[in-house]
Formats: sequence, C-alpha cells, structure tokens
Amino acid sequence: VGGTCLNRGCIPTKAMLASSELYEKIKRADEFGISIDGTVTADLARIVSRKQKVIQTQIKGIKGLFRSWGVVLKHGRGRIVSERKIKIEADTEETIEVDRIIIATGSRPAELPLFPFDGDSIISSTEALELKEIPRTLVIIGAGVIGCEFATLFRALGSEVTLVELMPRALTTEDEEISRLLERELKKKKIKLITDVRAERVQKTRDGIHIGLSNGKEIVADKVLVSIGRKLNSDGIGLEEIGVETGQRGEIKVDERLQTNVPGIYAVGDVTGGPMLAHVASREGLVAAINATGGDIRMDYSVVPSAIFTSPEIGSVGLREQEAKERGIPYQTGHFQFRTLGKAHAMGEISGLIKIIADPETDKILGGHIIGPHASDLIHEIAVSMKNGVTIKGIAETIHAHPTLSEGIMEASEDVHGEAIHVPKG
Repeated sequence: VGGTCLNRGCIPTKAMLASSELYEKIKRADEFGISIDGTVTADLARIVSRKQKVIQTQIKGIKGLFRSWGVVLKHGRGRIVSERKIKIEADTEETIEVDRIIIATGSRPAELPLFPFDGDSIISSTEALELKEIPRTLVIIGAGVIGCEFATLFRALGSEVTLVELMPRALTTEDEEISRLLERELKKKKIKLITDVRAERVQKTRDGIHIGLSNGKEIVADKVLVSIGRKLNSDGIGLEEIGVETGQRGEIKVDERLQTNVPGIYAVGDVTGGPMLAHVASREGLVAAINATGGDIRMDYSVVPSAIFTSPEIGSVGLREQEAKERGIPYQTGHFQFRTLGKAHAMGEISGLIKIIADPETDKILGGHIIGPHASDLIHEIAVSMKNGVTIKGIAETIHAHPTLSEGIMEASEDVHGEAIHVPKG
C-alpha cells in the first residue's frame, strides 16, 4: 500500500537524501568546531536498509488507519469487468460488486527504446533506490526533478555524476532564475550538466557503458539512470471494455468532480495526466471520495505548491516569471538572498534566493519561488497567502520571528515595493 510515493518515490528518496545530507554535514564538521577522529564512510547498503525501514513503518501506519476506519484491503491485480464489478487476481480469483469505483493506479518510469532497462547497468529510479554499492560513475538521462534529485544524492555519496538534458536548461518546469541558480550549485558540487543534446547511441563494453551524444561527444559510465518522465498505468485494467475515455498518453479523462465519462467511475492521481504530485493526488482522492458518496465538490488546482529535494531545496507555487511574460500578465518581483539572513549563516547554508511575483494592481501574489535551505517548508507561507488572498503588503507588515529563514519571505515581500531595508539600495 502507499503507491509510488511511499514505495518507490517521495519517501524512499527523501530517506536516502537524509543520509547523504548528513554525510555531507559530517564532512563539514570542522567548520562547526567539531573534530571527528577516524574515517567517515557512506555505506549504501545500510542507507538502503534504513530507507526500507522507513517505508515499512509508514505502510504499517496506513494499514492501522485502514483497520481503524473499517477499510477492507484486498491484495491482487484488479481489473474492472463492468461498471459495478472488479475482478481481483491473486493466488485465487475473486470478483467483487461495488457501488462506485475510484481508479488510482498511478504511473511507472518511462523507458527509452535506446536504453531498455536491464535492472543492472541501465536502471530506472526504482532500481536506483535498491543499489547496494555506490557507482563510481553515473550518467543520468534527463535533468528534470527526478534526475536532479538523484544527481544530488549520488554526488554527495561520492559518485562522479553527469546529467544529460535535451532542453536548454535543467528543471525547465521551474522559474528560469531558480533553475539557473540550481545549475550554479550543481557546478559547485562538480556535477556535470550537458544541455541541448540527445543521447543517440549506446554500447556496453568491459569498461562501462559508452553513450554517444548529438554534439559528437561520448561519455562513459558504470551505470546509466534514465529519468525522462513517467508512463501512466491505465493499460490492462479494463477501461476499454467499459468505455472509459482516455487521452493520447493513456490519461483517464475526468471532469472537475474527477468523474470519468462513465457515471460512478472516478479517477485520481498520476493516471489522470495532471500534476504528478502525491499531495495533489491525495486531495483528488478526497474530492472523488466525497463525490462518490453523494457530495458535490470541484477540484481546485489554482494553488499547488511543489518541492524539489535537491541541494539546496526548491519550493515553488503559482506563476513562473517566464509564464507571466508569455501571457502578457503585468507583474513585479521581489527578491531576497539567503546569505543576508542571520539564521542562514548560523546554519552554514547561505546559498539561495526567495522570489515573489506580484500583481501590481491588486498587490496579490501571482507566484513564489524559493531555492535554499528548507525551501520545501517555507513555500507554504506563500501558498497559504495566495489561497486566502493575502496581499504583499499583508505579508510585509506581518512581524516574522528573528532569527528565522521565514524572515526572507517578509523581506522579499517588502522588496516588491522597494522597501526591504536589508537589500542594498539602488
């Protein structure tokens, strides 16, 4: 139970990143006045073992919740055989009758024909979470969210990492200014980023995997991690037989109530082709469940925060600056550097930026973007403000505790109107 996020996504990657971040912190111990005698090493097998314990603890908690709420859990492969029947195939076959169906089958790593997964030298994010030895060299195809997170993880553990990206920059879904700052941090960590290229050929030899690039260069690695997106799990579950409409990518089409074209059948999460974020799927699940049991509410995607657990972290919500430009939306921005915060210096983490995009007429927030320590937590002040119509002035005039990282949001809000006193004038 728990889906991709708990078993092969968010939670296991964050558990392993926690280990790699601690390892990096220990290597900086002398900066904090701490002396460590002896050698400090990273044991990937034990890191993976700890990750697995975290997963099992969460699974146990979910099953406990099921019992407390009277939810019946059945194990097996499900297939919809009619609008009111589901066949479950396990050791034995069982068909159950239902009043409503909510499909939440998720997604799986997408595969490139040139790089078929073999579970050993060419791997997906799923296999990367099970490695027992740290690769000496690692090439990651795709510098999106998954690729950049794994680049951070394995570089911290000691791998030589190269990111290969078809687009002009890493994290093309993020605000361009934030993306460029991350590229700078990747360079500091000696993570090589090659953009505007495609992998055109691959050959396995004794000395590794040789990858030919469209720019004429060749790179060699012990392992290749392919992270070019995800494929939707809508095949083989009986949708065609009952007439549920799907799109070109296999996404299940739903309305604002998350109901499909077949009354009584709903779909949520990755399989609908929307934002592939666990917290979005969770909210969709609540909306679908309420509607399936007689309610009538709509899914609201107007404010959806996201977090990327690179080093430093990234948090974002709302419009990116390039989107505002493309749409011709008037806007103004406010910025604040983490290096100006006393708390950031005390923590020894001064890299990063807080950026707020605002409507000059209404003073409402159009978007917020953070790269820096605890960005994944900090972004929610901006998200809650957006959802509830809090103005830039409202945030700026709210006293923030000192010394905290949250002060940076207050300062960035002040900077929208040129009133941040801790930003150099002019």
